[in-house]
Parts: sequence; C-alpha cells; structure tokens
Amino acid sequence: MKLKKAFLILGMVLVAISCATNPFTGKKTMALVPNSQLFPTSFAQYNQFLSENKVVTGTSEAAMVTRVGQRIAVAAERYLNANGHQGYLNDYKWEYNLVEDKTVNAWCMPGGKIVVYTGILPIAKNETGLAAIMGHEVAHALANHGQQRMSAGMLQQLGAVAGNIAIQDEKSRNAFNQYYGVGSTVGVMLPFSRAHETEADNIGVYLMAIAGYNPTEAAELWKRMKANSGGQAPPEILSTHPSNDSRIANLEAIAPKAIAEAKKFGITSFRE
Repeated sequence: MKLKKAFLILGMVLVAISCATNPFTGKKTMALVPNSQLFPTSFAQYNQFLSENKVVTGTSEAAMVTRVGQRIAVAAERYLNANGHQGYLNDYKWEYNLVEDKTVNAWCMPGGKIVVYTGILPIAKNETGLAAIMGHEVAHALANHGQQRMSAGMLQQLGAVAGNIAIQDEKSRNAFNQYYGVGSTVGVMLPFSRAHETEADNIGVYLMAIAGYNPTEAAELWKRMKANSGGQAPPEILSTHPSNDSRIANLEAIAPKAIAEAKKFGITSFRE
C-alpha cells in the first residue's frame, strides 16, 4: 500500500509541476514532455518523413498549400499577440508540404511542421476548404494536443504499473490489467481525444476566419468528409473523433462567433 501511495503521489506531483496553459482557452494542460524536448524530436521525424515520401513541388496545388499555411500562421500570430501571448510562436519552425498520397489526411506536428496529402484535396474542393483543414491541424499544434496526449499516455502507463505492483494476487492482477486497459481507454483516453478534436475545430475556424477565409465553409467541408466516408464510422464512444454529425453541428454553431472575432482584426469580407 505504501508503494501504491507513492506512485499516486508521484503522479500528482508530476501533473502539478508539469503544466502549461492553453492560450486559447486559458485552461491548464498536462506538459510532462516539455516543448524544448518535443520540438527537436518532431522536427527530426518530419525531415525523415519527407525523405521517405514524394513531396510535390512546383505545382499550383503545392503553392496553394504554402499560401494557405502562411496565412493561417499569420492569423495565429495576430490572435496570440492580441490576446497577450506575444512570443508564443518563437520556437515554431513553420513548414508546409504537399505529399503525394491517396490517403485522405493532413497533419501538423508540434512546432508547426505541416503535411497535406494529395488525397484530401478533392474533398477540400477549393482553397477555403483547404484552409478549414489546415486551420484544424495547426490548432492541434498551437494547443499542444500532441504534448497532452503523450502526457496522458505516460500517466496511463504509470497507473498500470502502480496497479500491477500494488495487486499481489495474480488472478486479481490479471483482471485489473484486462479492465484497466479497456476502462482507461474508453473512459479517459478516447474522450480526451474527442475533446481535442472539438477544440481544434473551434480554434481552426477562428484561425481560418482571421486569415480571411469564410468559416461557414468548415461545416460544408465536413459534409463532404461525411459523404466520402460512406457512413462508415465506429460509434462515437469508441472513436478518437466526434461523429461527423456532431462536428457539422458544432461548426455551424461556431461560425458566426468566428466571423465576429475576425471583425476585431479588420476582416469584414472573405476570399472567394
């Protein structure tokens, strides 16, 4: 029991001393892996990925990815500076690449390294659709979601170790391992991930609006995403992402707020 308490106290101490603040929500977030360690690793992994995949250059689509990425990055800096977070992006090394791959995906690594797959461009449909996609992915990086997921995973593992040490009976320990894995995933990790996706949707819509792209198009993008999926998706409770219908409803609700926010930055009309 003493050892179990020691693990619990250690976990609490780690969380208490390893916190960051989300600049968009003001909430404290877990940061067991500091950005000073996370960013260099991220940059190295990004460079390795580019070396192993076909990067598209010299095309109008590649130019569009760079253009949208730069505008989203400028919008992020304008928002952060206006809300008292000057210097927040000092360690970010923005890079935007289009990669030839049929996968319907895009991502932004911690520190601002972005990849858009060619497979998602038909669903993006146009530059505004791409802005909705890239705004969402950049939002994950800005809100330190990768850092939080790593921290949560470390605490999940710590809980498993503590349980295995504390439970002496082998049968009880096996039962713990079986139920802890499922329970902590379905009850904690998956809701944690879904919350990140919704938060990235919300932040991303604000960023695209401040960048001059119509935020009402974000919901239209997800209608196309839904159609592309053919309705094939796990139940929301078992998914890392909210359902398409939940996302569409949320994006429709937040678009007017994003338009109002963009007006604070002098954006009163949007690019076609």
